[in-house]
Parts: sequence; C-alpha cells; structure tokens
Amino acid sequence: MMKAAVFYGPQNVKFENREIPNIDKGDILIRVKYCAICGTDVRIYNFGQANVTPPRITGHELTGIIENIGSEVEDYQVGDKVLVVPQMTCGKCHYCLQGKSNLCEEVLLFGYSLDGGFAEYIKIPAQAVNRGNVIKLDDTADLVDATLTEPLSCVINGQEHLQISIGDEVLIIGAGAIGAMHVALAKAKGAAKIILADVAQDRLELAGKCGADYVINSKMVDLMQEVMSLTDGKGVDVAITACSVPIAQSQGLQVLKKGGRLSLFAGLPKDHAINPLDMNLVHYREISVYGAYASTIPQHMTAYQLLAKKIVDGKKIITNVLPMEQLVEGFGMVKKGEGLKIVVKL
Repeated sequence: MMKAAVFYGPQNVKFENREIPNIDKGDILIRVKYCAICGTDVRIYNFGQANVTPPRITGHELTGIIENIGSEVEDYQVGDKVLVVPQMTCGKCHYCLQGKSNLCEEVLLFGYSLDGGFAEYIKIPAQAVNRGNVIKLDDTADLVDATLTEPLSCVINGQEHLQISIGDEVLIIGAGAIGAMHVALAKAKGAAKIILADVAQDRLELAGKCGADYVINSKMVDLMQEVMSLTDGKGVDVAITACSVPIAQSQGLQVLKKGGRLSLFAGLPKDHAINPLDMNLVHYREISVYGAYASTIPQHMTAYQLLAKKIVDGKKIITNVLPMEQLVEGFGMVKKGEGLKIVVKL
C-alpha cells in the first residue's frame, strides 16, 4: 500500500492508502521522494480545473528513485535517481514534429489527466518512458533542488523567445519562485541590469538574492517612474510579467525601449483574461510581444544541468520542505505568498 493525497473536488483532498500501481512490461514504477507545489496545484485545489477529473492525484514537479521496471525497459535500472517530465506528448502531431512538443495537440499530463506526484509511488506508462519523460539524474543529485527542473524549464522556454544577451537591461514583475528563476537565468545570460518588482517586500528580498541589481516595491512607489529613473529615461530592453496581474502586462509594455521584447509569461485569471494593451506602443516602437507555455524535454535537461551546477541555486528558491500530511497547509502558504517555493517530502 502507498499513501496518496487524492483530489476529490474544490478544497477536498483526502489522504488515503491505495494499492501501489502495477506495472506492465514497458512501464516504470518510481518511488516519489519530493514533489514541489505549483501555483496551478493550488488553483486546482481551490477551484478545480477542466482537465482534472476527480478523483485525481495531483502534483507534477517530482523527483524520486526507480523502484521497479518492466521486462522490456532499457537504459534504466532500479535505484536510478530520476525526475519526470509531466507532459506525455504524442510525438506525431504538427507541433511535436516541429520540435514544439509543449504545444502538443494530444498531450496527457501527470498530475492532471494522469495521476501525479503527491503520492509515494507513481507509474510511468510505456508511452512516456519511450518518449523520454523519465530523466536520469547523477548519483549525487539533490532530489530536493531537482524538483525545480520543471518550472525552470518553463522559464528557459519563455526566455528563448527573448534572446537576452550581454548588456541587456531586464525588468521582471513578480517576485515569486518563477520571478526568482527568471532573475537567475537572465543574470546567467549576461544581463547588465536586472530590476525585480513586486508588492510584497519579503518576497522581493528573497527573490532578489538570485541576482537582482535593484528591487522595487511597486506598492510603495510608482513602478514606471522608478524603472525609467534606473535606466536614464530609456526604458528596459526586456520586460517579463511573472505574475497573473493584468496591470503588470501594461506596465511592462510601457517601460520598454524601442525594439524591446515583452514576455507575457504568466497567464491571467479566466475572468480577467481580456486585457487592453496599447498597440500603438507595439507598432511605433517595434516591440515584440511573446507568450510562453510549458516546456520541452530538452529544456528540462538544460534546467537540471543549471540546477546541478548551481548556475540557478535551488537553495535560494526553495524556502520550505513540508511532510505530505501538511500538503493542504502548503497550498495555503502558496496562496498567501509565504516564502518562495514549497516542496512536499513523501
């Protein structure tokens, strides 16, 4: 038997003893060690989600150790440290064939349409094994830090559009775990000036340690005035909205210099998804605006290497490790904006 946190509907998670999944000849069974809490996990808990049909074990930012493998599984061994890429893609649709598997038309997701990581064991079916969803880690891998691989891979995906280079000035709005990772990655790419903004001073101080040159509490001062002052009135080369607040998108657009790049990284709440932006700024300043969604397996592999080499320091981002029994408490902490990243130990 295994312990599992099972989502039955909004604000209804039950801790149950369940049978350990049986595996077939092409499957892998993983003993989950850690699973980080994503903001989406919190939204599912509070409101439900269309692609999550209860009862469901949620959680998709997981690491663990291979417990068992099917008779036809190659290149993996019992005892391997691994992480799981949550998107089980089809490999044959237009987007998969174009190398954009994050946009797969037939994707299944661990923690959403498939059971995820808030349980002691997870079964990875043959299709996912064959697609490369199980990534082997070094024997010395820190399984706590490695839970950041999936969100960091999404940050990598978002920044690939932006082409941040040596000397760029970058504004990041939102000082959560994602904002902190954007700071660290922009710094690693050679950004000369990184400005981090948020309305929560404690999060600014935590996330700022990842490499921000300036932090702005936009609850206390005018964000646009401060950014223009810090850039000698020119504005920034790149703006990234790492929070689900409509006004942040408008602010990011307005403080870009000519030829700037804007990443609308964070989605907006469903009832505020229509957000007017000044398209004349886009037109006359030749601004490029990008969306960003999920990530690919190669981006996961890059993210893990950045974490393993401490180019992105997980210890500065993970602020709490909780036992599974405190999962719902962890959801509440994320909703309140306490700390940066919260990880559950299974």
